[in-house]
Amino acid sequence: MKMKSFTLKSLLLPLLIALFTTTLLLPATSARAASAEEIDIKVTATLEQFTKEVKGGSAFLNKAKGVLVFPSVIKAGFGVGGEYGEGALRINGKTADYYSTAAASIGFQIGAQSKSIVVVFLKSDALKEFRNSSGWKAGVDGSVALVEWGAGEDINSVDIKDPIVGFIFGNKGLMYNLTIEGSKFTKLVK
Repeated sequence: MKMKSFTLKSLLLPLLIALFTTTLLLPATSARAASAEEIDIKVTATLEQFTKEVKGGSAFLNKAKGVLVFPSVIKAGFGVGGEYGEGALRINGKTADYYSTAAASIGFQIGAQSKSIVVVFLKSDALKEFRNSSGWKAGVDGSVALVEWGAGEDINSVDIKDPIVGFIFGNKGLMYNLTIEGSKFTKLVK
């Protein structure tokens, strides 16, 4: 068996790719943070999209103890990837706090995409635990069940027992088979 030795030159390309990917994500995350007003406008538009695409969505949101909305989560990568977005937590229809979401991934991936995320807290204790955390990670600090149902079915006819449920939207509407597992949600000061 022949051993391959690694030199600085052989590691340079993967390091440059990782640096390039990170550099692409930084301007979107730190240099151009959205204002509270910009986030609120986009959150309202995303909730309007939710109620249009999810039959019974308006009545469903009225039952929620809180709704965390990320209007645009950008995912980009070239081997190593990451995603970032800013949003707001609404309680009784009013913005209570602002949050960011971030996640990293490794694997075959090239390009960028945008998605919207709506996380609905159906139980007061789940919302309280989320708000009291200093950095809440989906799948670690709490489980978020992504809801799927048949076309034309009213969301209120689905028996949802989970305290926290999530919905992911893309350019073409509600998306399935995606996950927010491993995404970290952190409170922002706006």
